[in-house]
Amino acid sequence: MTGDAIFDLSAKRADLAADRIAMEELATGRSVTYGAFDDRAARLAQVLADEGVEAGDRVAVLCRNRIAFFEILFACAKRGVIMTPLSWRAPIAELAGLVADSAPRLLFFGAEEEETAAALDIPARIALDAADGYEARIAAAKPLRGRDRWPADDCWYLIYTSGTTGAPKGVIQTYRMAMANYVNIRQAIDLRSDDVTLNFLPLFHTAGINLHTLPVFIAGGRSLIVPQFDADAMIELLASDRLDIFFGVPAVYQQLALHPRFDNVDLSRVRNWGCGGAPLPDVLVETYRKRGVRVCNGMGMTETGPTAFLVDAERAWDKIGSVGKPQILTAVRIVDADGVDVPDGDTGEVLFAGPNITPGYWNKPQETAAAIHEGWLKSGDLARRDADGYYFIVGRSKDMYISGGSNVYPAEVENVLAEHPDILEAAVIGVPDERWGETGEAYLMLRPGHVAPPDAEIQQFLRARLAPYKAPKRYVFVDDFPRTAAGKVQKHRLRNATP
Repeated sequence: MTGDAIFDLSAKRADLAADRIAMEELATGRSVTYGAFDDRAARLAQVLADEGVEAGDRVAVLCRNRIAFFEILFACAKRGVIMTPLSWRAPIAELAGLVADSAPRLLFFGAEEEETAAALDIPARIALDAADGYEARIAAAKPLRGRDRWPADDCWYLIYTSGTTGAPKGVIQTYRMAMANYVNIRQAIDLRSDDVTLNFLPLFHTAGINLHTLPVFIAGGRSLIVPQFDADAMIELLASDRLDIFFGVPAVYQQLALHPRFDNVDLSRVRNWGCGGAPLPDVLVETYRKRGVRVCNGMGMTETGPTAFLVDAERAWDKIGSVGKPQILTAVRIVDADGVDVPDGDTGEVLFAGPNITPGYWNKPQETAAAIHEGWLKSGDLARRDADGYYFIVGRSKDMYISGGSNVYPAEVENVLAEHPDILEAAVIGVPDERWGETGEAYLMLRPGHVAPPDAEIQQFLRARLAPYKAPKRYVFVDDFPRTAAGKVQKHRLRNATP
């Protein structure tokens, strides 16, 4: 960085290590060096210019994970354009709303999304897989150079929130946020220039971009890219002894642990195992502990770039349940309802500040003003800090309910339910109750091959571990939950479905 600008990151990386492999697609066998990557991104910037895309315009991308996504990301930076990743999981009606909000001039799309792309109201399109599309356009273009400094606080791309509570909002992601996230995650996991990571989380989600592909790119490492998560392929890759650092959401760790080869695969090569995006059950941490794996639990938001918390590997086992400490470029407060800092051990809302914090939401000044006050971002997450300075997320403020005058934090109940030998995962919501005001309703997924235990048995299990008022009154068994891209359960959809 220099002043309020950041140097062209792909050009700098190409200058430092032109012949080093930057990314590799495992499905196609294609790889690209840093030198070739920068050249292709510069040519693609010229393609944007040829399409009439000007600085400040938006460019949408709708595709599975691939190298081209990141080439487009850096081409947008070279042109001063804002990239808008779209979810290939979302229905057309939802995507139409995001397109109306961001108004992209151009859409890049993969073959799998051709039908969806055709239905979106975007003026121009470039097919990533067509013979006369993406590759042909790059080959015919000359590299566009000249924008070698990127204003640090300009918007680089938009990430639409996955909507655990309602309609998505476009979270502005700046160049400064990208660099702050790089610094935060680099010092947290000791990121090295020869590290190899795996890119499989969806690229319309902040973790797909930033944990750890973009930081690894800045550091000069290599990202192995697969189109999407596949447990068989991931187990095979772990067995191949190629990965140094790994990041997954709890649902990924759960699926790997259930794989028939899990107990026999050598996991020792991976130096750091990171987890975030949703609550990590204690019982799952213990499952990996038995394999000698220290799963480092963390917490962040799209609005925090995302790295904010990550527990250090040395304390991962004796601080189970903690998300660690705030990382080096992130400030944190825990405050009560009046905005006053609470003492250690007390519960309050987490506030964030620092260069990794978004300046706000796209086209939503009222929502921005409600979320960010005097430089502090209100997270909506409730937490406590212990005497050693480690933070524990208690739950979402909107999830908490009051039963008989006492606060109930669903995350605590869900964590205990996951310890039941028949239950794989739980989601608890508060529902109206004539006697207690509110009481819990638990939605439960069974472990493979297990049968649903009687409600009375679950009640007895919980009451041996929790205060009686915390035990849900009703239990509903489901095959799966409605989820966000990060694997978070969309509780508002459970609540809306409740009789």
